[in-house]
Amino acid sequence: MKLKELFFESLSTLTLNKTRTALAVLGIIIGIGSVIALMSLGQATQKSIQNQIESLGSNLLTVQPGASRSSSGVRSAPGSNTSLTLADAQAISSSSEINTVNLVSPEYSSRSQIITSQGNSNTQVVGVVPEYAIVRKISIADGSFITQSDVDTLKKVAVIGPTVVANLFPDGSDPIGQNIKINGQNLVVIGVTIAKGGTGFNNQDDVVYVPLSTAQKQLFGSNYLTSIALEAKSADLMVTAQDEVGYFLLTRHKISDPANADFSILSQQDMINTITSTTATFTTLLAGVAAISLLVGGIGIMNIMLVTVTERTREIGLRKALGAKKKIITTQFLIESIILTFVGGFLGIIFGITTAFVISQVTSSLFIISPSSIFLAFFVSTLIGILFGWYPAKKAANLEPIEALRYE
Repeated sequence: MKLKELFFESLSTLTLNKTRTALAVLGIIIGIGSVIALMSLGQATQKSIQNQIESLGSNLLTVQPGASRSSSGVRSAPGSNTSLTLADAQAISSSSEINTVNLVSPEYSSRSQIITSQGNSNTQVVGVVPEYAIVRKISIADGSFITQSDVDTLKKVAVIGPTVVANLFPDGSDPIGQNIKINGQNLVVIGVTIAKGGTGFNNQDDVVYVPLSTAQKQLFGSNYLTSIALEAKSADLMVTAQDEVGYFLLTRHKISDPANADFSILSQQDMINTITSTTATFTTLLAGVAAISLLVGGIGIMNIMLVTVTERTREIGLRKALGAKKKIITTQFLIESIILTFVGGFLGIIFGITTAFVISQVTSSLFIISPSSIFLAFFVSTLIGILFGWYPAKKAANLEPIEALRYE
């Protein structure tokens, strides 16, 4: 019997019981679709976070204070130390030992309640210098950014993000020139930034920028920095810049052992690598959970094929009595199983892509479908057809003709 004839005979057999065939295919559709949709969700999440990190700045290095220790030796959270000062930032900027850093941006950040006549909001307040806009890729939609004159004169001015505008000026009025109150101090809004996106505490649009000197001396009464942002001259010099700045600060802070450093330097690539590793694990876990439904679908197909073997026992016996070889019987049942999983895999790919697209539209997230996930879907669906169809096919082929013909 030719393979083509076996194929069409298998199709004819499967269409005899449409409901059972449809239920078998449905298990594969759900399994394949779930794997593709969840892998898409994980990859979109990874790409979205990576884009947010990259939007923070180009060739970015961030120097942060280390963890402080109490007199009893208890270590606090990273960044709790007060080891970084404006003098450190100025020394880095002017040092002849550091040749790989283009710009230096000292920063002081703290959350505070912002109040206007129309509303209030608990918002991140960041004390900055003019270089901040370049290092952190901040663009102005209206008005102007903080200038060096504003920093030198402790000017009470502020640049606010779009989310802050919506919270503090819900009537839609122009915020430029209006007053906002931070820790009892009135500041005049001089600019509004272009939206960059983000959520929760990482929302880059929910920020108020003020002159660094104003933040330290008038709003929060602090003489230290919460971070120093550095822009390396090129991506290739990131590691070198990290080393140069690290050793420079160790010498400046009179620390001989790097293990006792009272600061840490985090590169943009470090953050991306960490996030990529975490989200890759997350994506793998999601795909693993979805793969369980594929396994269930495969077992369902095997059960249905076993039922089919039982129902067609007399037919198998008659065919073997007329000279049909084991190979023909095995091949036909395998073809039936592969048709089920192949059709289920194809429809599952459509289902998975559609589901991923709908999720991206509902959540306003990225829509990413990797070719590898589609290839994996086809491969897995075919493999399931072979693996879970082999046992029923062998069982059918091994039936003795006389016993099969006697089967009631």
